[in-house]
Amino acid sequence: MAKTIAGRTPLGHSYSVAFHQVEFHRMPLKSDTVEAASRTLLLLEELNRHRVTSIDRLHRATGLPKSTVVRLMKSLCAMGYAANDRRQGGYAVASRVKSLSNGFHGDPLVVEAARPWALAFTRQYHWPIAIAVLDRSSVVVRFSTIPDSPVSPFHGTLNMHLSLLGRALGRAYLAFCPTSERSMLLDMLARSQESEDKLATERKRALTLLATIRKQGFAERDPMVEPRSSGTIALPIIVNQRVLATVGMTYFTSALDRADVVQRYVPLVKALADNIAASVSSLQQ
Repeated sequence: MAKTIAGRTPLGHSYSVAFHQVEFHRMPLKSDTVEAASRTLLLLEELNRHRVTSIDRLHRATGLPKSTVVRLMKSLCAMGYAANDRRQGGYAVASRVKSLSNGFHGDPLVVEAARPWALAFTRQYHWPIAIAVLDRSSVVVRFSTIPDSPVSPFHGTLNMHLSLLGRALGRAYLAFCPTSERSMLLDMLARSQESEDKLATERKRALTLLATIRKQGFAERDPMVEPRSSGTIALPIIVNQRVLATVGMTYFTSALDRADVVQRYVPLVKALADNIAASVSSLQQ
């Protein structure tokens, strides 16, 4: 069973076809053992969505036979993952479910949601895409399609920290985050010894720059920052008025002039950001 994580694709953007070629797939049910495990996890996921629920509701939500639901719920209760609360008339998850996330240090949900969309974009348009998240007073690249791009200006950027004031991915975060967070980050940057953070000491100039970025709807790398042979455009990924990450496309300035980038690629990267945000919302449900 294939599970597409996004249900929103703007009309006119053919990279959505490529997206469906890299969508997530559930484990194929090749044996009774795997099928039993799949059913148990499906039931536990549904149980976790409710404070208290009933056998009938679990049956209707999962499509599993009631006899199977009853049997699996008895097993989950016996193992401490669920409890039958007769006073409230149903089943609820128990404290042992917390142990299932112990040791998990995976990427943020937004990075998980972004992967198939970013890969599909690069497959369609060739230019590399990067996804960055805030890390203290900079952003750090947590996913990149550079290995999948035939025209990438860089060999690799994964785990690279980028300035909030000098780099497009950082500027996109700083410009679109809430005012209070922006003020706090600028205070931190003003104390930084990094050359790309110096603008933070001139608060008025920094705020003017960020206001310009918000007005135009996207961020660009400082043209004085190396390498000057390439450029980057970046936009925020916003869910519930919060910037979860930023997404950027890097290109050779010899291949595209700024007018082409603004007219053609900014709308495409904006659609990419919107689709990732929609996927995050879908995964959170």
